[in-house]
Amino acid sequence: MSSQLKLVAPTDGNLIKLADVPDPVFSEKMIGDGVAIKPSNGILVSPVDAKVIQVFPTKHAIGLKSVNNIEILIHIGLETVSLKGEGFKVFVKEGDNVQLGEKLISFDVDLIKEKAASAITPIIITNTADMQRISQMESRFVSAGKDEILSIEKQG
Repeated sequence: MSSQLKLVAPTDGNLIKLADVPDPVFSEKMIGDGVAIKPSNGILVSPVDAKVIQVFPTKHAIGLKSVNNIEILIHIGLETVSLKGEGFKVFVKEGDNVQLGEKLISFDVDLIKEKAASAITPIIITNTADMQRISQMESRFVSAGKDEILSIEKQG
């Protein structure tokens, strides 16, 4: 018996394959499988109904757990930890239950492009080993809270 989950875009932008992310931690799937978005604006929303399990102190990443225990890491930009929270505003805290499309974080795309390696935002399934299949939708422009980006089938 498997359960399925559809993840929608957490931000507006161009959907790209994880392999095309210019950072080996993500492109080589060291922390899990997933997808990435080149954001066109600075609003991050929840891609699914979930519980907030981690908000990084530097505000550049958030961890979510879906109702069926799929763990999702959204990492805004590459090498953004060095910004120490500059340009980020968090609207949720650890332990919060969030609905699909609910605003999580706002971020300054231009500042990230200027001061960090890239604004590319990976969306990673950190418990990939528990999944039967993770399928990415075709690369295109996606709208936050609306367009499906990943279809996930969980084992057992």
